[in-house]
Amino acid sequence: MSEIKLTGDAFELYCDVVGSPVPEIQWWYADINRADSFKQLWDGARKRRVSINTAYGTNGVSVLAISRLTLEDAGIYECRASNDPRRNDLRQNPAISWIRTQATISVLQKPRINASDQEILQPKSGQELPIILQCNLTNSHSIHQESFWMKNGQEIANTKTAHKHTMFKLSKPRADDAGEYMCVYTFKSAPNANATIEVKAAPEILGHKRSENKKEGENATLHCKSVGYPHPVWTWRKKVGRGSYIDIDNSTGRFFITNRNNFTELSIIGLDIGTDPGEYVCNASNIISSRESMTILRVRSHLAPLWPFLGVLAEIIILVVIIVVYEKRKRPDEVPDGKRRSDLSISAVVLRYDFLLIMKGNIIILKCLKWLLFDPKMK
Repeated sequence: MSEIKLTGDAFELYCDVVGSPVPEIQWWYADINRADSFKQLWDGARKRRVSINTAYGTNGVSVLAISRLTLEDAGIYECRASNDPRRNDLRQNPAISWIRTQATISVLQKPRINASDQEILQPKSGQELPIILQCNLTNSHSIHQESFWMKNGQEIANTKTAHKHTMFKLSKPRADDAGEYMCVYTFKSAPNANATIEVKAAPEILGHKRSENKKEGENATLHCKSVGYPHPVWTWRKKVGRGSYIDIDNSTGRFFITNRNNFTELSIIGLDIGTDPGEYVCNASNIISSRESMTILRVRSHLAPLWPFLGVLAEIIILVVIIVVYEKRKRPDEVPDGKRRSDLSISAVVLRYDFLLIMKGNIIILKCLKWLLFDPKMK
């Protein structure tokens, strides 16, 4: 096994061994020009750039990692494993008591790329000026093949070129154009070389609900999404008075906040009609600036659908009571017997007509109207 790396990069080697008893694992190193002169590697060697993590269970697993590579790190790396009781006896031949596997690491000088400085997008002014990102390959270990541009780890289409000097233009830069741009140079027999240019912008919140309507006992989910770079730090607050807010976190057991880069979500479990309705504010902050947006949460009672019917029913009861009281307060000697029966009939008709006006357009009340008009007891 062999790998080619550039200065400043890092690499990892894995070693997995099986045996009974479980073998001991060691790491060794030798210069390429002196392959017969190995030296044992220890965790924290080379100014703490070497990391060795080993775990033993039913088998043994070890990981060797070296960061911030230099040209002197090139060489042969060897994983040794043995469960021979005499394995560490200096009088024993290591070739007999240890099994070994090797990897050759070559380290090349990292190509020099001159890249333009970071850019910071200003808030919308209506006269956004174009931004040009530039990279120039000035020194390399071999002739490059081509170059292309990436944004946030994704290749940008139609940016490949064979030139050492490459450019990418943002004609009308906006907050969603902000991000981590990278010019990448490819080589035939060496790893790619790249340089990073950051385009920063204050967060802008979009794609959020301005209001949410739920019933008590249900769960509610509020969310906010932003554009801009670097990714913001999200916080949620609830308004509790004029200019007064309380912070929301995951400590209550009913509120759960999930943050993912440019997205945040607030979940409320088992809505309480007494405490949960109100104004909720999400805030996005990065090193450039901060923005916030408000969502109104409304929580309705389980009895909310019955309020219109109960209101109409109350009006009917009041109307009936008024007519009955009016009829009762009349003195019998002031009104002839035939006249009184006629007035009672007129009053009943008026009652039914008023009831019809109140019930118009309501399906539930129309059923009541049918009962009032056609029930024999009402005639």
